Amino acid sequence: MSAATSATADPSSTDAATSAETALTDVVPAPVEVFPDAEAEYRLTPWTLIRTEPHSAGAHKVGLLLAESLRPATGYPLPVVPARSHKASGISLLLDDVEDTLGREGYRLEATDDGVTIRATTAAGLFAGTQTLRQLLPPDIEANARRTTAWTVPGGTIVDQPRFAYRGAMLDIARHFHTPDEIKSYIDELARFKINHLHLHLTDDQGWRIEIESWPRLTTVGGGPGTGVDGVGGGFLTKEQYSDIVAYAADRYITVVPEIDMPGHTNSALSTYAELNCDGIAPPPRTDMAVGYSSLCIGKEITYEFVEDVIREVSELTPGPYLHIGGDEAHVTPPEDYRLFMRRVLPIVEKYGKRPFGWNEIVRAEPATATVAQYWGTSTDNAELADAVARGHQVIMSPANKTYLDMKYNADTPLGLSWAGYIEVRDSYEWDPGDHVTGVGEDAVFGVEAPLWSETLRSSDHIEYMAFPRLAAVAELAWSPQEARDWTAFRERLGKQAPRWEERGIDFYRSPEVPWQD
Repeated sequence: MSAATSATADPSSTDAATSAETALTDVVPAPVEVFPDAEAEYRLTPWTLIRTEPHSAGAHKVGLLLAESLRPATGYPLPVVPARSHKASGISLLLDDVEDTLGREGYRLEATDDGVTIRATTAAGLFAGTQTLRQLLPPDIEANARRTTAWTVPGGTIVDQPRFAYRGAMLDIARHFHTPDEIKSYIDELARFKINHLHLHLTDDQGWRIEIESWPRLTTVGGGPGTGVDGVGGGFLTKEQYSDIVAYAADRYITVVPEIDMPGHTNSALSTYAELNCDGIAPPPRTDMAVGYSSLCIGKEITYEFVEDVIREVSELTPGPYLHIGGDEAHVTPPEDYRLFMRRVLPIVEKYGKRPFGWNEIVRAEPATATVAQYWGTSTDNAELADAVARGHQVIMSPANKTYLDMKYNADTPLGLSWAGYIEVRDSYEWDPGDHVTGVGEDAVFGVEAPLWSETLRSSDHIEYMAFPRLAAVAELAWSPQEARDWTAFRERLGKQAPRWEERGIDFYRSPEVPWQD
């Protein structure tokens, strides 16, 4: 039992829900439309087949993942076979141009007495539909051992598509390194809630966590033993490990967005390579939580050689279209130097085929409008961001006082920080990304992301405790239409996730705001 587990709220203090059968309306995030049919339900049997669109490798792969997730609890073989007829029984995953109006990730799920059919225009849409299907089965489906539950799916139809194309979660592995297995475990949980981007914060003052062959000591020294907050977060990803994580995420329709923070948050590099400092003297490593004290040397050409080497090598490993270059809290970089640096570096990102992302301070450099600004402020007014939107920039909404998963739930939370305030589940849920910041309307919102910084996190249990249940709240903001969201309904649906998390061993926070199901 972790420290986080021992500090959870007493379930007896909540209006705990009683166990109930799964309903078609229990899904998180809330679908666009739900049409229950109380007269129908489909029951999986030992003879159930998973039938996939013939000649579609993507649909077949989605079918294999679905079968892999259902076999342990059911004990059924669930063979994955080509669909020879669109009217056969079983679970069918079909590609259908009729669903064009639902977009790339939309889907239609129909459950009758004869079977479950998921239709979409792409394999990504089919995958989203299978995540809904998993939530419609009894919570015991999450067990890693065979159960005797009747594996029934409630009857009816769900028609669904996302509000925002970009739905992200950020995991910081720089302040404290998290292993490939821990990252993959988080990916699995993100996929369940239709998160489709994982932003990996790979470098910071306390540690460098991605192998760069042209600057090899970045990891062996900058990411070696004794690095990380309090000197206990050492470690790094080899290129092979990073590529494996990228592929693992892609199989679950999640795109990895790497971040190399610059020109500030760079002490791990500056303390490793003296020549990156203006005076040629390497500062000592830092393992505290201070920010804003480091900067690459803007006037030295070796800085840009270094930056290009890093961007080139990371881009080569990253098939996704985005690369995040940080840009936040560069307090000791003079404003003109900051603008000069960004005007030289952003074209390097584009040279290697990536669209630049940066924290919202990046708009001070007046970059090309293709650059996406990630808003992490706590105010609903930000004139420079509004001006950037007026010039044509798009914004990822990550207000720290709403989406930062490392903020404490309350004063008694044993993990996390509180500089942006305490964030309970309702705080994470009751805001609208489409009108949260004055001058940043829905059309300018590229997507929504929930960052999780790791200054106080040491294990998967810690990640889970701070992320859940708030990540589910942010996921619903990013996926569900604004008119479909309602706190009262959400807290009921969220409470029904508890048995599923318990089956998977997820160390979640039992918020007293939520009626958790036994």
